[in-house]
Amino acid sequence: MGDAGGVIARYDGLDAESLRERTGATAIVLLESVGSVLDVAHERAAAGAAAGLLVLADRQTAGRGRQGRSWQSPAGAGIYLAALLRPRVRPFSGAIAVRVGLALVAAVEEAAPGASPWLKWPNDLIVASRKAGGVLCEARWSGASQGWIAVGIGVNVRGPLAPDVAGTAIALGEVSPALTRVALLEALAPRLWPLADRPSALSEDEREAFRRRQWVVPGSVEEPVGVDGDGALLVRAPDGSLDRRVMPV
Repeated sequence: MGDAGGVIARYDGLDAESLRERTGATAIVLLESVGSVLDVAHERAAAGAAAGLLVLADRQTAGRGRQGRSWQSPAGAGIYLAALLRPRVRPFSGAIAVRVGLALVAAVEEAAPGASPWLKWPNDLIVASRKAGGVLCEARWSGASQGWIAVGIGVNVRGPLAPDVAGTAIALGEVSPALTRVALLEALAPRLWPLADRPSALSEDEREAFRRRQWVVPGSVEEPVGVDGDGALLVRAPDGSLDRRVMPV
């Protein structure tokens, strides 16, 4: 299941040790092709892997997004990663997802000048009104005992995109032609590791950071006004009432 696609020696010309140093990971798994990097992260975590493990695949054959949706992951075209976190306290699931989304936005701003990234709750990366990436966090716990979170991130770095998604998706290379996968990894991965030590709930600063980068669908009759401490979306309806949502509609 996990490593069936084969371990590779280099990723965009860099070996695992070079990537480990650049990303701050404790260990790196480089795969040529795999069903889902998240499955590999869970397998390694269950076998005792330390926090800070980074799983990278050049290609995924069964990448997944929220609500069972698939994520297209062609070879060499994007970043398909899973990062292993072992939080000291059990975070609210919505809070960790928002934090990862904010880390992704900050990384894109650093590595891809001019991209002007936004977040569409609950963590689609939006660039030029199209989806450029996504986040999926999967937790494993046994009651209140120590568990782990596998943070899955997929980002379209290079095109061309498949015709069936070209109208709604975008590769960051369209707005930042010089961007490389390694440059984005260097900006992103070090921002993920500190998230394991954050409190369960989002701080007001984190909630404000989300509000500043929140993507609102043009023409929407509802007004998203941010998130609460749990990471749930707060939406103002046309009648002025405030609705709290924990799942997208």
